[in-house]
Amino acid sequence: MKGLSYVFIIAGLGLLLYGGYQYWQTQSAQKASLASAYELLETKETEENVQSTIDDFNPKVGETVGILSIPAIEAELPIVEGTDEDELEKGVGHFKGTAYPTQNDQIVLSGHRDTVFRRMGELEIGDHFIIKLPYGEFAYEIESTKIVDANDLTIIGSTAPDEVLVVTTCYPFTYVGSAPDRYIIYAKPIH
Repeated sequence: MKGLSYVFIIAGLGLLLYGGYQYWQTQSAQKASLASAYELLETKETEENVQSTIDDFNPKVGETVGILSIPAIEAELPIVEGTDEDELEKGVGHFKGTAYPTQNDQIVLSGHRDTVFRRMGELEIGDHFIIKLPYGEFAYEIESTKIVDANDLTIIGSTAPDEVLVVTTCYPFTYVGSAPDRYIIYAKPIH
């Protein structure tokens, strides 16, 4: 019986160390992506030959493309093209195939509730998102939220000619493991 207790203690410590390593690895990847995003935006301001319009903007999956600023929770988060695990480890993922600002259609950004979107539950109607890209800064105001099943993909679809920012994360926020729902935030451009 005493030997079994030691096995459980060692297994528990191993899981704790593994979880700590994964957390450290994710934080490092996000810091690197954010530094890359700042560099990208600073380069835009100092060079003439940088992407200056949406027509010149065509990021590849895995590329850091900009910054999502959320003033209400004092967050500056890197935006990465794609929403697979590799991309979401680096920051907020832009759902490939959806629009970018000024394309007059739906923009979908996703992130993990336990990393980049840890404080999303604190946001309220009227709070703002600011998307910073090489071709400009774009502000959006939160208009509504809803909770849907994790497998509900009906939230992704064209809103043309209206531009709508949709921000998604897992829900409930305090759930341990793979969450059964998604928290959806809808925001409209501020002109």
